[in-house]
Amino acid sequence: MTAAGEERRGITVIGAGLAGCEAAYVAASFGVPVTLFEMKPEKKTPAHRSDLFCELVCSNSLRSAELTNAAGLLKEELRRMGSLVLEACDATRVSAGGALAVDRELFSRYVTDRIKSHPLITVVEKEVTAVPEDGITVIASGPLTSDALAEDIVRLTGKEGLWFYDAAAPIVSFGSVDMSRAFFASRYGKGGADYINCPMTEEEYAAFYRELLTAKRAELHDFEEKDLRVFEGCMPVEVMAERGVDTLRYGPMKPVGITNPETGETYYAVVQLRRENEEGTMYNLVGFQTHLTFPEQKRVFGMIPGLENAEFLRYGVMHRNTFLNSPGFLARDYSVRGERRLFFAGQMTGVEGYVESAASGFTAGLNAALAARGDDPLIFDDRTVIGALARYISEGGEGDFQPMNANFGIVAPLEKKVRGGKRARNTALSERALESADRYGEIIREYVRKAGSV
Repeated sequence: MTAAGEERRGITVIGAGLAGCEAAYVAASFGVPVTLFEMKPEKKTPAHRSDLFCELVCSNSLRSAELTNAAGLLKEELRRMGSLVLEACDATRVSAGGALAVDRELFSRYVTDRIKSHPLITVVEKEVTAVPEDGITVIASGPLTSDALAEDIVRLTGKEGLWFYDAAAPIVSFGSVDMSRAFFASRYGKGGADYINCPMTEEEYAAFYRELLTAKRAELHDFEEKDLRVFEGCMPVEVMAERGVDTLRYGPMKPVGITNPETGETYYAVVQLRRENEEGTMYNLVGFQTHLTFPEQKRVFGMIPGLENAEFLRYGVMHRNTFLNSPGFLARDYSVRGERRLFFAGQMTGVEGYVESAASGFTAGLNAALAARGDDPLIFDDRTVIGALARYISEGGEGDFQPMNANFGIVAPLEKKVRGGKRARNTALSERALESADRYGEIIREYVRKAGSV
């Protein structure tokens, strides 16, 4: 423990995305000075547009908010432990039924303001091109780590980097959607009527499917590789369509549970649009990540009923993503095994998703702070989703390691079998996880109280 009057040992965090901001904030709340390096606005990746921290690139949705869903449970775990990202989500939330979605600009601005106003966080707008050789460091440079730093990380790991691509969905203006053809409705009557639904007949779907398969795709940029590998959770809609004529109807265009509230009609296929901001002026095409050229997106997606004259505020884009072969390299506190001065966080560790990235940053940041204080690490058990993700990246999937979303499949099984089906089992898993989360939350709050920081 740091003695009274002794100079506090600081840490360095590289990258001001969700993982980096979460790491910096939790470390500072432990009373540890943080120097946060961010290369924006001087330099941006091909996917980024804003100068703000915590930019959400792929979607404004952070997926389910329900506790019977692992993604929703992870959010509640983080909320109870004092996560900055969840605080920002709650402050900038927009309606999205059972999902947690935010106003992207307000979300990023909220986090940026909290980081820049913290007395123990110093922001340096500068690109880091090599892994620091001394001092406690959290590398959270993101899925589009700059080439120079990526090369140095490869040197450090002694392993080949693994590459895959994310794809972002288009956004259209609400005023340009023909609501005489589309309608608001909930699925299965669950939640509010927060989604715009664009219904298709069998004939309309067949015509759309044919054009989607033959539409021209954008050429890869010079920073992208020819060997295109796509993570299942963010697959371009045109690639998904290649798997079969009905694949989309069992995926993003699934019509089951959607009924026109005025006519009672059901449909062959449905495209859903989710609110992008609080004002409801922008909507994104759910599940329509794409790498089609911009003119082709306007032409083909304009075949969707209600979007014939849609104004595209942002076209879909695809960008490179990179992650480590983490099992055997990282420990469960996200530190490099045998070297507790160096931590990694975010999607580059093999967690996939916004909240999962924040969770890794939270874990890495608090453990970097504990290392700086001379305290033992805090390892979350795998009854929690945050702990199960840490166990997965440190121990699971070695030899064929792939990114992982929050899911109950990686969580420790229940000690006793629960009757009542999947929902009852997930409820029991959730209740057990939150007992652990509450316990960890109290430990964390005690550290914060002792540090005397906000």
